[in-house]
Amino acid sequence: MAVPRKKVSRMKKGQRQSHDALARPSYIEDKDSGERRRPHHIDLKSGKYKGRQVLPPKAEA
Repeated sequence: MAVPRKKVSRMKKGQRQSHDALARPSYIEDKDSGERRRPHHIDLKSGKYKGRQVLPPKAEA
């Protein structure tokens, strides 16, 4: 069984754990519709991605 030779210092433990924090998802305002959407995702209201029509636009209720 593997046993560590030395105790891991607080600094090394903190450096390792610094990448474990959860980041909030980022949102951007769409240029065409003005709706908030995730970067690199389809705008569900207009159905466009990178200026191309990918999905049919949603009908407003």
